[in-house]
Amino acid sequence: MKKYLLGLLAMFCLSTAAQAQRAPGAAADSVMITVFLRHQQDKSLKQIQEVQEKNNFWGLFPPKETRVVSWYVMMGIGQVVTLKVAPKDVRTLNLAIENGAWGAFNTEFYSTYDYKPIWRESMEKRKASGEK
Repeated sequence: MKKYLLGLLAMFCLSTAAQAQRAPGAAADSVMITVFLRHQQDKSLKQIQEVQEKNNFWGLFPPKETRVVSWYVMMGIGQVVTLKVAPKDVRTLNLAIENGAWGAFNTEFYSTYDYKPIWRESMEKRKASGEK
């Protein structure tokens, strides 16, 4: 029970941090979360796929309440998925991972924001002021 409550507290903090770090002009109705799905190194790809199938991973993840921003495979590590989700649906995302990915992947969650517009604006200001 203690681990469950700590997990809920962590997800709340991620949601709050993501809202606080929202890039200018970003939608207020969602937060961005990056999920690391690290392959369990003691399993072969076939074993990982068997666990995914047994857990109905592809039926649970990504939850229909989320929007996939990016999904990359990192060779030798696993997968990195960035999602946009309404704060009210963060728990659904967490449960999709707990029910679908555990046993196949070690998982990590990170609040995320799009830095590119901020970087672009900074570069435009530098150019306008003559900085290099």
